[in-house]
Amino acid sequence: MSILTAATRLYARRRHRQLSVQNPPETQQRQLLSLVKKSGTSRFGTAHDFGRIRSVADFQKAVPLGRYEDFWEQWWQDSFPILDNCTWPGRIPYFALSSGTSSGTTKYIPCSREMILSNRKAGVDLLVHHLINRPDSAILGGKLFMLGGSTDLRKLAPGVYAGDLSGIAAATTPPWLRPKQFPPLDIALMSEWEQKMQRLAVTAAAEDIRMISGVPSWLNLFFAELARQRQLTDISLKSLLPNVEMVVHGGVSFQPYRQQYRDLITGSRAELREVYPASEGFIAVADRGSDEGLRLILDHGIFFEFVPVEEIDHPSPTRHWVTDIEPGVNYAVVLSNCAGLWGYILGDTISFTECNPPRLHVTGRLSYMLSAFGEHLIGEEIEDAVSNGAESIGTSVVEFSVGAIVPENSSEPGYHRYVVEFAENTISDAARKTFINRVDDVLMARNEDYAAHRQEGYGMDKPQLLAAPPGAFTAWMKKRGKLGGQHKVPRIITDAELFASLQSSIEEHAGPPSNGK
Repeated sequence: MSILTAATRLYARRRHRQLSVQNPPETQQRQLLSLVKKSGTSRFGTAHDFGRIRSVADFQKAVPLGRYEDFWEQWWQDSFPILDNCTWPGRIPYFALSSGTSSGTTKYIPCSREMILSNRKAGVDLLVHHLINRPDSAILGGKLFMLGGSTDLRKLAPGVYAGDLSGIAAATTPPWLRPKQFPPLDIALMSEWEQKMQRLAVTAAAEDIRMISGVPSWLNLFFAELARQRQLTDISLKSLLPNVEMVVHGGVSFQPYRQQYRDLITGSRAELREVYPASEGFIAVADRGSDEGLRLILDHGIFFEFVPVEEIDHPSPTRHWVTDIEPGVNYAVVLSNCAGLWGYILGDTISFTECNPPRLHVTGRLSYMLSAFGEHLIGEEIEDAVSNGAESIGTSVVEFSVGAIVPENSSEPGYHRYVVEFAENTISDAARKTFINRVDDVLMARNEDYAAHRQEGYGMDKPQLLAAPPGAFTAWMKKRGKLGGQHKVPRIITDAELFASLQSSIEEHAGPPSNGK
């Protein structure tokens, strides 16, 4: 047994004992007051009288809720990218790039050195929960494979860099963990996904991979490429990477992939573990079975509040914290962190399965979103793309819905299907192709996550169009008993059965979908 493995097992037992007696309210109030004290001399702390805050109630009175746009416009924009003593003491050295805001293509999320340490501790907690469940695991006996975006960082100013969160993590990996990292730097820096996937498969086949993590749709494509190169028809972990002990997934809903991954790990040494990471902080991690909720991380420099979704836009919403949360309630996540976010509305919605310790399930987003493959498209982006597409063929849209198609064959990329009723009764094949090409182009220009997944069809295939005949949506809504002014056609449909019912209704009167090729 290596010294590293022995030390990690020892730490896992100690950390597990600590977590078993952790008092959530005491822990969270201590985190908040520590954050407030440290940031007391920052511009934000001075403006909100942090020196007088002695409790959670004091904080909630002093600091209003805010979104990214509020922080950007009021605190960061004027001095960006040099944020010195702005909402956090000292200079912010990194910005994690995050797509999905309606204010622009990319958000720049401050990432302090304290936040880097917080994320690192959360990663260690992931190992802790694995080792407690598998005491004989030798997961650190081989390589830890993170399948993420390019790790290349862009220099914004002296000592200030921006990039994917995985790139920031790679750049700040502690020396003791670097020998365990995979992929090597030359591959990690690659941005061409098809070439990168081929290189990853070749290189990984020769390595002793013990853990692999990533977005499920990208992991599927990696496993398919690995099987192709090794001329295997059986895409199973025991055949592809027999030494893997943990498959870590997060970033998108796992529901469409759950059975695929159960089949994938059958007969292998691996277990599945879900994580809930965000550019703003590492929120939660599965400490038990894959369907038993994610444990909120209470002691890594983040203070959490939870607002009932229906109150999030109220002038004085109810701001719950771990003292008074209830299971089954749909909450919007609000956080204050060690990188200068205060009362920050994250945009995610969750519900608790239990409250002591707090365990949760992610239920969605405040703004309706399409992200079956990690593409993070929001409604405004989709509506703009559809409008542009219709304009490009000289017509307008009467109704439309869009949903994701996840193939049963895990080696095939998924795609979006747009069901559209145009103002023109007849749309030629050429016009259909023009429309879908325009939709695709607009989304790639507006959303970097979508563009990354669509690069050469890797991660996501080109969208398809199902043109609906006149009155088709009305007939579908009537069939569902949803006809009338109080009922609206859903723009983004994430329920597979509901989307299937729409397509079935439309296809009774329409031809096959056009893929725009």
